[in-house]
Amino acid sequence: MNWGPLVAFVLSAIVSASNLTVTVSGPPTLPETASHTLHPSLASFSIETAFFIMYVGNTTSPNILTRDLLQNIKDRIGIPAEIRIGGITADSTFWDSSLEAAIFNFVDNTEALINTTIGWEFWNAARELLPEGTQITVNLNLESLNFTGALAVAESAVQGLPNQVAAFKIGNEPDHYFSFTAKNYSNIWEPWSKNISSALNFTTPKFQLAATADDPLWPYNTIAADAQLDCVSALAAGVDDANTVEWCSEHTYQYSVCDPTRTAIATLPNLVNHTRLAQYLDLWQPRIQSVRKQLGSHAFVIGEYNSVSCSGRDGVSNTFGQALWLLDTIFYAASLNVSRLYLHQGGPLALQSATQLNKGGFSFYDLWYPIDNLNGPVQVFPSYSAYLFVADAIGSSRSLKIANIYPGRQANGSTITTAGGDTSSGQLVIYGFWDESHQDPCTNFPTKLALLNLQIYNQTQDEIRPTASFNISSLLSSTNTQISVRRLQAPGADTQLANVTKWAGQTFENGTASGLHIEEKVEGGIVTVEASSAVLVFLENDARSVLI
Repeated sequence: MNWGPLVAFVLSAIVSASNLTVTVSGPPTLPETASHTLHPSLASFSIETAFFIMYVGNTTSPNILTRDLLQNIKDRIGIPAEIRIGGITADSTFWDSSLEAAIFNFVDNTEALINTTIGWEFWNAARELLPEGTQITVNLNLESLNFTGALAVAESAVQGLPNQVAAFKIGNEPDHYFSFTAKNYSNIWEPWSKNISSALNFTTPKFQLAATADDPLWPYNTIAADAQLDCVSALAAGVDDANTVEWCSEHTYQYSVCDPTRTAIATLPNLVNHTRLAQYLDLWQPRIQSVRKQLGSHAFVIGEYNSVSCSGRDGVSNTFGQALWLLDTIFYAASLNVSRLYLHQGGPLALQSATQLNKGGFSFYDLWYPIDNLNGPVQVFPSYSAYLFVADAIGSSRSLKIANIYPGRQANGSTITTAGGDTSSGQLVIYGFWDESHQDPCTNFPTKLALLNLQIYNQTQDEIRPTASFNISSLLSSTNTQISVRRLQAPGADTQLANVTKWAGQTFENGTASGLHIEEKVEGGIVTVEASSAVLVFLENDARSVLI
């Protein structure tokens, strides 16, 4: 890459012993590099089809934990997180209108899940047990090459979920089967989407394209990179000739335990680092830009993501460190104009990889376990509180824009500096939020800031926990402005317990808030953030979010 100079903000980071200092020199105005208006369902969920009923329960026995955790998010934003029902098992899911149960998963004598059948109770559970108004993306079966079967699932979804089906996906990670090229994939996908749209009387585009798994190759514009199946190559091959595509969806897993080679680098210090994250998500920037030009500003979504593919890694994905990674991932992706991100929840499946680390139970990267399973009892993990942080950052506003303030956007669009990392070595990150609904002079200043200290501090360490000082006085409208601060904290990055993970002083181990809500008042423009923690700063006198 040809690295350019910093734009929009002038900053400095000073390392003193194990403590860090960042000073933001402004200006406080909305940068040219700011995102589009944030979608209120920026942080959404993907739930594996075969595990969906385990998560939500059924209409006679709902899962209260799942209900409460999802409702917490809706209460803060005003609308629910979106839910994508899909994943690898969607490509072996079939409809049976006579099925009395919500779902039947056929498992062979090797404990491999072979296929899934759903009936009317499946959609009844989705309609009645998710927060009211939840928009749902339904993943259809492409791998079986059975159009009639895919259409039957689509028809049943529209009938069973009136006014709730936001989108359909045809296939899950089709770049992993049939050796699809962009052309022969489009030759199937385009008529399927056209005929489903006709059968269901859709008058506007209703489909998410691609749902591909492979990371973009670098360098770009090579023969190998151009040969990849992805949104851009499929659009070029005519996949939208019938005008059925509304969104592009691609999947991101920064690390993996699908094989021993990748397992070796799926570590907590590697995960919790902004430089590594930016290097990864920057690979998608050309695709994001191309898709937005062709389909619209909110057209690119990360339709499935999590920290470590093949169901996460114990001691990495189920820690407070993943909560910090989630904050950085969601906010950095949003700053690149990703419209929504759907965090995947499910469990290990034998058909994913013969060499994967995990076997059975629920995934280590899940934000909660809705039922007892091989990997542990019903529980909430520290990562869940990251979604509350994001929800409070968005709040009720429908006119927020985000920009990365530190390390700051380079001329080439990245936040990675010439040395391969900012002067804090990827440990300090600042995101700013500007609300365009405010009248001047308020629009000259951000309304909120997210301050992330990604220095690894584990609860087993004996030394004093390091801190970082963020000097944000240049972003305040006056020197005596009082700011409000909410903290995301845990005993360390390696913490795996929700009952010691606090968002604004409260824990959520039982699905609802426990403890007193704590919001600090700070004057002088300097905010101290301990290692392995994050802070949401409200730069207005009133914090515009639900206090629970």
